[in-house]
Amino acid sequence: MSTATTASPPSPDAFMDWAERTYPIWFSSHVNSQTTSTLTYRHYPATGNYLGVSGSDVYVYGAISGNQLVKVGTLSDFAALVSPPYDVRMASSDVEAARFLLQAQFSASEADIAALRQTSYAAWLNNQFNANASTTGFDWLDAHGYNLIDSKRYYDNYYPGDYMIWNQLITSPDAVRKRMALALSEFFVVSLTGLNIPWRSHAIAGWWDILVSNAFGNYRKLLEDVTLNPAMGYFLATKGNQKENTKTGRAPDENYAREVMQLFSIGLHQLNPDGTEKRDASGQKIETYTQNDITNLARVFTGWDFDQTQNVPTVDPTQNRTISNTIFARLPMRFTATNHSLLEATFLGVTIPANTDGITALKIALDTLFNHPNGGAFFGKQMIQRLVTSNPSPAYVARVAAAFNDNGGGVRGDLRAVWRAILLDDEARNPAGLSSPNFGKLREPMLRLVQWARTFNATSPQDTWKINDLSDPGTKLGQSPLRSPSVFNFFRPGYVPPGTALSANQIPAPEFQLVSESSVGGYLNFMQNVIYSGISSDVTAPYTTEMAIVHDANALVQRLNLLLCAGQLSAATITLMVTALNATAVTTASSNTVKRNRIAAAIFLVMASSEYLVQK
Repeated sequence: MSTATTASPPSPDAFMDWAERTYPIWFSSHVNSQTTSTLTYRHYPATGNYLGVSGSDVYVYGAISGNQLVKVGTLSDFAALVSPPYDVRMASSDVEAARFLLQAQFSASEADIAALRQTSYAAWLNNQFNANASTTGFDWLDAHGYNLIDSKRYYDNYYPGDYMIWNQLITSPDAVRKRMALALSEFFVVSLTGLNIPWRSHAIAGWWDILVSNAFGNYRKLLEDVTLNPAMGYFLATKGNQKENTKTGRAPDENYAREVMQLFSIGLHQLNPDGTEKRDASGQKIETYTQNDITNLARVFTGWDFDQTQNVPTVDPTQNRTISNTIFARLPMRFTATNHSLLEATFLGVTIPANTDGITALKIALDTLFNHPNGGAFFGKQMIQRLVTSNPSPAYVARVAAAFNDNGGGVRGDLRAVWRAILLDDEARNPAGLSSPNFGKLREPMLRLVQWARTFNATSPQDTWKINDLSDPGTKLGQSPLRSPSVFNFFRPGYVPPGTALSANQIPAPEFQLVSESSVGGYLNFMQNVIYSGISSDVTAPYTTEMAIVHDANALVQRLNLLLCAGQLSAATITLMVTALNATAVTTASSNTVKRNRIAAAIFLVMASSEYLVQK
């Protein structure tokens, strides 16, 4: 089943261009298009034929039709031929290929562009879906000795988790899988910053790994794995959550019950299939759940705790402290029936009878959330925002929601179908978006750094990838992966920047919630140093290909325009950059220092420009 939209009728010129490519024996070497009040046509002197469009009707005249004016159809009849759906279409240029790649993964290398142009968008995606997964974050930590108990006290430190996730994002060959997992990490949020437990870096690695392993799977399984993950259990207090106790007044913790509805599945308000909010007779939004729903659902999430059945404790002699091993951090939480509430639980119109066992109760609860009519639109719209545009049209959201609801084979929640629907939709691929002021999104700072590292083949000679928390907006990026300041992500999906042109019409631009005077200056200063010197002397870029063309400022900027911006720098911007670079002479005989200065300046100019920062 195609997840692309039905092709729109082509313009007369687009139709005639297609006819010339397809039937050159009849239509070649045309005279410029002529337009009257009722007709657009072209004359082909070599054959004596004419091809024209009146209204939406297509006509031919000349030898091809026995010198009779013949209607051969309408523009709509040719729509699928002129503009086939994107699931069978190929990128027609390097720029089109780069644009797709920068939405589907982190970067667009020359090799990636060439590979994509050899096949259709959909076939390329299928290849990525079926590619082997790379080393897990958990295994990377173990391979680098971060599971050892010694004086370094890795079990008490956050920084191995930072090294792990930057390594995963920058080096993993399965870039599409990792890109989708990163998008999921901003919907299902756990923050390393909030994990104050032993082996916190392994816990965040275990969390990351379930997002990666489920990225091309089904949302229902992902929702269950999220719910039972130990990092999530600690972050939102499912770990150790116990049934009610009337003697002490204890009630089940409601934290996860609230957030799993508000943030991870159905949202605050009832939605139409296109993601717009339903309204009651008074024009008010309709809430999806009440406090009573939260209280009842909280009973389901009792009885779960870390699985320490495989624990082999070790004494840290430097601290005289007994430490568990790391295995619990990658195991689903373990159920203890005696800690589970057996009270009736009624929520979202479903009742779990009293005395229902905890495993069955959990299944009923997650199935209820999974099958809620809000699911496809609520999840799909936010994934569109992460990958393509902050302001998808309701029709775009509806098409993605439809793919979530049914992948074409009767399966709900198929994430491969969702990613196809997002990336192959006409709204994502159509070049009209490039000139629309309401299309696109601000590139997240962490994505800019990953793109730089991947584009210029950054390396860490010892494979240590010592990139720390970059959350400080004044001196670093102002964002760091898996380091959200709260469960509400780095920014809210409906955030509208106040005091801007967007605020007048309440147009969301979520990533702008990260932007301030401090963060703008911090990003520029941080990246200027990174581009030239690398990160902590451990992660550097060789700029091998750029060195070969550095003496030609125009060629250098054009290369950066393709790889970093998918050709979206304007001619005026390119001219300004080339002029600035040429102010300092560089030749093939110049020193490597002089050459690297120009390369760094060129990259910095591009990555500081508004045409780069806003991805379309």
